[in-house]
Amino acid sequence: MEPPHNNTSHDTSRHVRQDAPHDASQDARDDTGRDDRRETGLDDRPDTGRPGAERRRPWVVGISGASGTPYAASVLRGLLAAGEAVDLVVSRASRLTLLDETGIAFRDAHWRADLREWLARGADGKPGTFPVTDAELARVRYWAAGDLAAGPSSGSYPVKGMLIVPASTACVAGVALGLSKDLLQRVASVTLKERRRLVVAVRETPLNGPTLKHLVTLDEAGAIVLPASPAFYAGATHIQDLVDFVAGRVLDAAEVPHGLYRRWEGELRGGSKDQEEAPDAP
Repeated sequence: MEPPHNNTSHDTSRHVRQDAPHDASQDARDDTGRDDRRETGLDDRPDTGRPGAERRRPWVVGISGASGTPYAASVLRGLLAAGEAVDLVVSRASRLTLLDETGIAFRDAHWRADLREWLARGADGKPGTFPVTDAELARVRYWAAGDLAAGPSSGSYPVKGMLIVPASTACVAGVALGLSKDLLQRVASVTLKERRRLVVAVRETPLNGPTLKHLVTLDEAGAIVLPASPAFYAGATHIQDLVDFVAGRVLDAAEVPHGLYRRWEGELRGGSKDQEEAPDAP
């Protein structure tokens, strides 16, 4: 015999015990890990299609599991300093790298606070090195790596392009083969098919044959392959200078203005920035 029908639906996943502490952040997330809380204001909305509406066209920044999270932080700071909007995708593997390199645990439900702490940290690990404003963070939208229904997963979602910093060899292979196993790879595939700018800052050494072939495939598909390879002619005196050089080259490839490094002007400098700025000896 079937039990009597009860017209009142009972969803245990939404039931909250009265004597248990309530975590509001969990209410804002669905099973994809998406944080549905949105900042109000034009900067956090895509193009609405309304006449006269300003169009939000962000850069998608994808962070894979390769070592080199300071490169990503410098690129993000550069984009925000230039007034750009950013859609951020942090892969699951990159969270382990970020934790190992900075001690920061990046969490979906608290991504804004974690991102602020990360961007404020210097390449040498010193906290509070860089100022991070609320206005800058308001121009960032975060998408969980498992959210394949996210806005940038569709070609109709308006973006300027995508910067993968750093790019692991596994990420390079996934994008070259069109696997789309997570949101980062899916967005990269969409970027290529829509003929938008894709910059892949690969960070690995040495490179084996299959990876070199994958990089050639990406180049032939229209991507810009940019090894995370710092130069020394810009007068580096600190690890941050080397990181900023690579980040600056990524922004150059995206045609985003910045002042992260000293450009070559056709003249030998003969020393570091510190030597140039030092007063003459008596």
